[in-house]
Amino acid sequence: MSIEALILGKLHQKAEQRTSKSGKPFVTAKARAASGDGESLFVNVIAFSESACAALLALEAGDSLAMAGTLKPGAWVDREGNARPSVDLVVAKVLTVYGLKKKREASTQSPEQQPLESAPVVEFEQDHAWLAGGDA
Repeated sequence: MSIEALILGKLHQKAEQRTSKSGKPFVTAKARAASGDGESLFVNVIAFSESACAALLALEAGDSLAMAGTLKPGAWVDREGNARPSVDLVVAKVLTVYGLKKKREASTQSPEQQPLESAPVVEFEQDHAWLAGGDA
């Protein structure tokens, strides 16, 4: 069973870029989302699209993010024999404050204050229709 989902949370550890056996790049990460009972739920994240991969790789552990994609719920058993929920998310879209933060920083500096070789502003998502439930 898989479910279309929007997960809000924080990146638990820095994302890692990997390469499949066929030579295609993908990114894996682990995110932490608050569950309704006040505890955290860890989400195993995998991204294949170039924009989602770039967005995840630009973040550091602890950065906030929103991810939309296909969720697959599951369970695992801990050392004490207790069943624990597991969640895997194949990410289609990632929304972060990273691009917005860089734009704001760049726009608040006068031309004299801007470094000659400043890092380019990275825009990860051009169309945010998926946030309102539309198709991107």
